Amino acid sequence: MRILLCGDVVGRPGRIVLEKYLKENRKNFDFVIVNVDNVAHGFGITPTMVSQFLSWGIDVMTGGNHITDQKEIFPILSTEKRLLKPANTSEKIPGKGIYETTLNDKKIVVIHLLGQKNMPMIGENPFTFMSGILQKYQLGVNASIIIVDFHAEVSSEKVALGHFLDGKVSAVVGTHTHVPTADYRILAKGTAFQTDLGMIGDYDSVIGMKKEICVDRFVGGFATGRLIPADGNGTFFGLCLDIDEKTGLPIDLNFIKKVY
Repeated sequence: MRILLCGDVVGRPGRIVLEKYLKENRKNFDFVIVNVDNVAHGFGITPTMVSQFLSWGIDVMTGGNHITDQKEIFPILSTEKRLLKPANTSEKIPGKGIYETTLNDKKIVVIHLLGQKNMPMIGENPFTFMSGILQKYQLGVNASIIIVDFHAEVSSEKVALGHFLDGKVSAVVGTHTHVPTADYRILAKGTAFQTDLGMIGDYDSVIGMKKEICVDRFVGGFATGRLIPADGNGTFFGLCLDIDEKTGLPIDLNFIKKVY
């Protein structure tokens, strides 16, 4: 089974290139997972955008620390199972952080987690949380494929979770830091891993935001204006996984970059 994993889609440039890429290539993938934490002007996602993304053939959308920034999304989080909040966050946030579906008689489980370190949204320890979750889902037993999107700030926490889950899930991929890392690989026990998928958006920016505003903040030492997404041409990034349906582990992975 071939799965496409995409990191944070940032603002209008990200939406434009994601739609273009999927129109050209959606037929090449069996299942598509996209992080939507920064879709709506850099902060969260709107109900209209949820509908748009689903119409493009996206199977699951993961969020992150900005998933509740657009307040009109609360009812959608409660009803749309394909839009995930981080599973290890407060039960006061509506919605679920785990999605199950069956494709070609294979059970696919997508788990969305939030990191603990330097994150504005409070989450339960993702390591102990996953220990409990894996009592329910066992790769090759009652789940054919298990994908984990770990939305975290600190690279070491992401790498540690990858090793912690090695051999127990199909893939662990990091999101949130918006810079693609070159360490995509298959770990010792067979799990695919990448510290961060990077963003889909305008890279002539500071992690998707207008560079002038961000530079002024660092030079002056304080905020002089609201962060605004960059509005130039976007770049598409994604990780393609080919998974052995018998073991649930990847047999190949390729990082995709396309400049529009």
